[in-house]
Formats: sequence, structure tokens, C-alpha cells
Amino acid sequence: QVQLVESGGGLVQAGGSLKLSCAASGRTFSNYAMGWFRQAPGEDRKFVAGISGSGRDTSYVDSVEGRFTISRDNAKNTAYLQMNSLKPEDTAVYYCAQYAGLVYIRNTVTSWGQGTQVTVSS
Repeated sequence: QVQLVESGGGLVQAGGSLKLSCAASGRTFSNYAMGWFRQAPGEDRKFVAGISGSGRDTSYVDSVEGRFTISRDNAKNTAYLQMNSLKPEDTAVYYCAQYAGLVYIRNTVTSWGQGTQVTVSS
């Protein structure tokens, strides 16, 4: 059974930084793409960033491109989301996700973490 446990959320002022971590267990970590999604109050959960199983390929939603960096350490079974230059509109619950295979194909998430709150004050 796959388990994804996020950590690193919190309250930060606009312009600040946070680094989220997602510790995975249950299957061979490097065989699966990972992603980060977020859900703001009253909105649907949305894709933020994805990384392939090898870590060579990444993708970002336009609104975070250049500010956020997704990475992974396959030796530690952990994915990360480094968030810089945070804005109030980045406030949301952030979820770690594991995909069905090596690449992050839309609508193929098979496991979710419990979520971690990120709040950016103006």
C-alpha cells in the first residue's frame, strides 16, 4: 500500500520561501512520476508541478514557472517542492501525488498525500 506523507507547510510572508517534502513508501519510488497539486478554498484541486521517475523531466503550471522547483531524491524516496517568491495567491492546501507510471500523464494519479497548508500573508 502506497503512503505519501507531506511536510514543510506553514505561514510565510509574501516574497518568502518554503520547501515542501513528500516521503513515499509502498513501492519502488523511482518507477513512478511524482507531482504536486494545490487546492485553494472554493476551488478545484489543480496541478502545480510534475517530475518523471528519473527526475530528468519536469513540468510546471505557468503561474509558478520560475518561482517553484520540483525535485526528487530516489535514494531517499522523497519528492520536494521548493517555493520561492511566494505570493498571497499561492495560499492553498498542497498535495503530493504519485502517478501510475514513469511519466506524469494527466488523470493518472494513483495515490495522494493528506495535504499540507501553505499560507502566504501580504
